[in-house]
Amino acid sequence: MKTSHSFFCNLAFNLAECHLGKTKINPSVGCVVVKNNSVISSGITSINGRPHAEFNALNKRYNFRNSQIYVTLEPCSHYGLTPPCTDFIKKKKINKVYYTFNDPDKRSNKRAFKILKKNKIKVKQIKLLNNNFYESYFLNKNKELPLVDAKIAISKDNFTISKKKRWITNNRSRNVAHLLRSRYDSIISTSTTINKDNSLLNTRIEGLDYFKPDLIIIDRHLKLKKNLKLFNITKTRKTFIFTTEKNTSKFSFYKKKNIKIIQINKLEEKKDFLLLLKKIFNLGKRRVFIESGIIFLNKFLELNLVNNLFIFKSGDKLFKSGYNNANISFNKKKYKSKQKLNVNLNEDDLFKIRIK
Repeated sequence: MKTSHSFFCNLAFNLAECHLGKTKINPSVGCVVVKNNSVISSGITSINGRPHAEFNALNKRYNFRNSQIYVTLEPCSHYGLTPPCTDFIKKKKINKVYYTFNDPDKRSNKRAFKILKKNKIKVKQIKLLNNNFYESYFLNKNKELPLVDAKIAISKDNFTISKKKRWITNNRSRNVAHLLRSRYDSIISTSTTINKDNSLLNTRIEGLDYFKPDLIIIDRHLKLKKNLKLFNITKTRKTFIFTTEKNTSKFSFYKKKNIKIIQINKLEEKKDFLLLLKKIFNLGKRRVFIESGIIFLNKFLELNLVNNLFIFKSGDKLFKSGYNNANISFNKKKYKSKQKLNVNLNEDDLFKIRIK
């Protein structure tokens, strides 16, 4: 029985998901090579963005003649730092190409179809339902802004802080939060949150601990403490501090710690936050994850600057030991588009709210 096109397309997406957030300014692409209804090779965009998935799948000593490939994104057809993937596809004598999304990059958009067709290679676009995999890439290309996702942990009775416990949710929820971090190239937090928790904000899962998303700290008045644990790993990850202050002695300390200072004028109105996101985009960041207190996160939510929100909800109530900063309570009921994710967190639950 012949396997469906959607099966091989979804297989390619499963591959692409492995490097989501790890390919810098390039999208993570998955490629599956099929011959006689069997997968004979596969590839994924390399860490840091090159080589591309098609090259990784086809750069092997196999006989690819009359094979077909399934790619999550239209193959590139322009010369950049590497030759176009369409050239490599032609060279390997592939006879059919199936892809899911057109590349929004103006240098390649809808060109692969014409180029491959001209070389007598059959090309077909396979559209899958409810697939938002390239949400960040389309946003990057169309608006020159990074995708902004965020997470929050709340108790069963909607408190964000416990007077008695450091963490509201259980250990399994925290491990999944680390997994989420690995899907972004940078994390945004505040000096207030980091000073309070002395947090590293890295990925501490075996097999993924090599990947450290860059850290962006909003520290308008340079209140970040000097004895924090995160200063021990600034040599192995990029760390940026956005501030309105000009303090040469503190700048000197941060420079020794390999931290880059970026000046901002203020952070009050929506245009200020958009300018902040533009600066982050210009640093090469394409997928950012907010992990901060409720006050900072709530500002992003009020300004409609968050794309997706992940809510870890504990199975326990905090009652009188729970409270919310500045009396800002979080209630997921006000969001219409919410989805309970199918993940085993013991008594906890995980919701994803698509905001934009």
